[in-house]
Amino acid sequence: MSGNRRKAVLVSAALVGGALLMTACQDTDKAADAGASQGSASASGDTATPSGSSGAGSGQGSGNGSGAAGKGSGATGGTEHGAGSGADTGNGKREPVGQSCGANDISWNARSETQAGGYILISAKAKPGITCILPAALPTVAFGSDGTEAGPAEQAAGKQITLSGNTTAYAGVNPRTTNADGGKELDSIIVAVGNDDPDPVSLKVGTITVDKPVVTNWHTSATDAVPLG
Repeated sequence: MSGNRRKAVLVSAALVGGALLMTACQDTDKAADAGASQGSASASGDTATPSGSSGAGSGQGSGNGSGAAGKGSGATGGTEHGAGSGADTGNGKREPVGQSCGANDISWNARSETQAGGYILISAKAKPGITCILPAALPTVAFGSDGTEAGPAEQAAGKQITLSGNTTAYAGVNPRTTNADGGKELDSIIVAVGNDDPDPVSLKVGTITVDKPVVTNWHTSATDAVPLG
């Protein structure tokens, strides 16, 4: 092959190679553009999908949450107005249950009476604004520094009494049930509502002789509180 012909072949080969190279570059650029477009579309679709999920989640969360709140509110109302506190009267209603009386809930009074050989009449009224219950048990009445307690003057058990307003409860104390000489000379008694009352009161009664004392149950009538025998 002559030099001119060889040069022509090389030039032709170079031109063909350059054309092929340009074509390949163009194809590569198109492919890149297409990939970028698909990536963008895919990215856009992915973004739309979470957004849609977020919307659905928001809708479900709000609906269910409101429903739960509504149920919760209903349950609270039922607790407050349905169950309620107090004693069931049997007619679908409940009455408030009063508190037990303590000595410091009561206005006390004691005076000497001559009936039945002489005794001390104790009266008890609730202080203003207080409603409380005297239990169906003997009042606790003690004498002297040794705390001698009065025994029962009645065989039957008493009844509980609700103190409120002008309602008054009475109990009668016979400080001496023996005929023998002796006993303790005292001028006051200690009164409490049961042995566990933390606030017993001391009541002046004048000079009395104490020997095997007894006390009645609480009564709403002073005549029923006379300790007999």
